[in-house]
Amino acid sequence: MKLFQQLLVASTAVGLFSPIAAQASETMNLEGMNSYGRSDSKSQRFDNKTFTNEFSEELATLKGRVDGLEAQQNDFAAGSFSDTTTLDGKAVFTVGMFDTDDSGTTDDDTDDLYGKIQAMYTYTMNLNTSFSGDDNLYVRIKSGNHSGGSVLKGEENTYLSAGNSNADVLKVDKIWYSTPVGERNTVWVGPKIENYYMHATTPSIYKPVLKAFTLGGNAAAYGASTSPGAGWAYKADNGFAVSSNFTTKSGNSTGLLTDEGGTSWATQVGYTKSRYSVSAILNQKYNGWADTSYFTSDDGAARPGDGSSTNIGLRAWWRPAETGTATPSISVGYDTSETDATGNSNTTAYFVGLNWQDIFNADDRIGMAIGQPQKHEDDPVDPFLYEVYYEYKVNDSVTVTPTIFGGSYNEASSDVEADMFGYVVNTTFKF
Repeated sequence: MKLFQQLLVASTAVGLFSPIAAQASETMNLEGMNSYGRSDSKSQRFDNKTFTNEFSEELATLKGRVDGLEAQQNDFAAGSFSDTTTLDGKAVFTVGMFDTDDSGTTDDDTDDLYGKIQAMYTYTMNLNTSFSGDDNLYVRIKSGNHSGGSVLKGEENTYLSAGNSNADVLKVDKIWYSTPVGERNTVWVGPKIENYYMHATTPSIYKPVLKAFTLGGNAAAYGASTSPGAGWAYKADNGFAVSSNFTTKSGNSTGLLTDEGGTSWATQVGYTKSRYSVSAILNQKYNGWADTSYFTSDDGAARPGDGSSTNIGLRAWWRPAETGTATPSISVGYDTSETDATGNSNTTAYFVGLNWQDIFNADDRIGMAIGQPQKHEDDPVDPFLYEVYYEYKVNDSVTVTPTIFGGSYNEASSDVEADMFGYVVNTTFKF
């Protein structure tokens, strides 16, 4: 039996022995036994045979009860997770506000939320199961109430990394299987996966609050969408790595790599050492694959022509030998995208992110990022985005992250620049 079962059986046995001891005391009549030792009377003689029979019956009853308890514990173990399945998760409480001087919005629900404090949550569970010791079946279950009208979920690149809009319903958010092939290769396949989970090189080590600043700038080159897909990665001992993968929107209903479904095929090459990394990615998007709105202007996200595009992303990061100093880790990114449009077909984006760790307290973090969301060269307004935050670790399980963010963008249906500003406090509980 496992230790937990042994302890449970032992405690139950002690409880069972207590009434038996009391019964044995009454049956044996200890005072009578003492009298037997002092008296010549044979009427008080202790009947050893009777005692042995009765105690044997009690032991048989005890054994039956313990066997039954073991059977119940075995049933419980059979219905629980296997020894190779682990569960971890987190809950994020979000309180924040977003405001803008944009006077031309067309979304009345969003307009009503400008300048008002909102409170939301996200809840995530991660399940990992191995069948061989090296492979992994990953399932992410997620819920949240960051509604579509929430200005903290996507308006003008303000989508929070912690945001989720599953309307208080737990859903399977990600699911895929990965396994090593030989010593240097890994393959993935899954009905719900994104390209960047299958890359061989980490493009950025900046930890963002806004989803726009993930992956060294979440624009055309790295922008993805949860879809059916598969991929492969190779990592050499010297730090060189290469990977290639694809996902197809609605691939579960229209078929993988078909004209009926938009497809993103990304190939990345990188080189990584302990303190630095450089990488480049080529992401071909076909059949109307719509770019995400995490780090782009409205015009920059458009895919005219047949909806296809060629997207190149360059990434690099560096970190100091020690934390707790004035020198931060640095992550940078640059994207360029070419569409099939006959004119104004190119867009660009850039990102710079800095992190300082262990500055005021152990395990704390300061973050600052700036960037230009994906835009056309001749757009009338140059969009800009920034965030500054301080992450304080209350204990091993609870982290509080106050953040301010802002920038500029095109007013809706106009060529006028609008400014925006917001703040948010995320409280993260990990378990």
